Amino acid sequence: MASADQLGNDGGTRTVTGAAGIAERSSATAKLAGKGLDIGTANILAAVRDQKGGIVVRCERNAFLDIQGDVHSRSMLTKLNVPYVVHENSLIVLGGSAFELANVFGRPTRRPMMDGLISSREKEALPMMQMIIKKVLGEPTSANEPCFFSVPAESVDRDNNIVYHQGLFQGMLQKLGYHATPMNEGHAVTFAELAAEDFTGIGISFGGGMVNVCVSYKTIPALTFSVARGGDWIDGNAATVLGLPSSKVTYIKESGMDIRSPKGREQEAIAIYFRNLISYTLQNIRNRLMMGKDLPNFADPVEIVCSGGTSMIQGFIEVFREEIQKVKLPIPVKGIRLGKEPLNSVSQGCLVAAVSSMD
Repeated sequence: MASADQLGNDGGTRTVTGAAGIAERSSATAKLAGKGLDIGTANILAAVRDQKGGIVVRCERNAFLDIQGDVHSRSMLTKLNVPYVVHENSLIVLGGSAFELANVFGRPTRRPMMDGLISSREKEALPMMQMIIKKVLGEPTSANEPCFFSVPAESVDRDNNIVYHQGLFQGMLQKLGYHATPMNEGHAVTFAELAAEDFTGIGISFGGGMVNVCVSYKTIPALTFSVARGGDWIDGNAATVLGLPSSKVTYIKESGMDIRSPKGREQEAIAIYFRNLISYTLQNIRNRLMMGKDLPNFADPVEIVCSGGTSMIQGFIEVFREEIQKVKLPIPVKGIRLGKEPLNSVSQGCLVAAVSSMD
């Protein structure tokens, strides 16, 4: 079993060289094979390897904006240097460009996913996501290249069967030429972040649509579940109490605030919902651990690793440590930390699994 560290784990969108482990043992051709895909509500990320075995992570927002396909609109987008595609007589702006343009014009972006799953409200969800996934993932390096992709666990607080969601993306990736394998999102975090602990501990992915949790024992997922709250839940609730569009709250949240010391009413509302999300997640972890009949006996204290875009706000891990003191987990905890590159943990964990599947 290799870890993301052994594959040159440095995250972001940079190419990381000097990989060890699997990458060094592979042939020159096989070094390029294997990809990891994080299909998130807020972002879609692909982890791929360069010819030296280092990791490149490509990220795009999971959003789009449709604009009337007239000459004036085309001219405006061209002058603003905004890339677009033509789809059914509309101009479609994808990803981060859609988010930026929506803020400029005061329009909400359209979101292909909701609460961690493909949205039933967006008829264009699948073709839009296919375009974004093709952009970040690229073409297969060979026929049936292994690609592990993230799927959420079923929620403890909402009926959200994942069978349809998983089948859609498995079929999509297979049509793109990949051998597609689903991987639980929280489990992927443990693959990326817990190699030094022999892949034993608790991996938590705080995403846009939900929070995914995996209790892993030596690579085996002993317990997986999700809660149907995430970054979008924070934005939506803060927007309601503040009387602002959700996109405005998202912008404030991502502009550099610290949830330990919010400034002004807007930041304070965001901080309140962040703390509530963390507390709610920990309470559910405690409850599920207490209910678990077949959990392994952890002889040593375990590490908890938090990841995902929602965990990247300043002060997150400090508030997490404060809140866990209020919840007595039934297993000993050694340490609590953020992933090395929290946004990239799931995609890199999927990449580790994809490469390991070729051994």
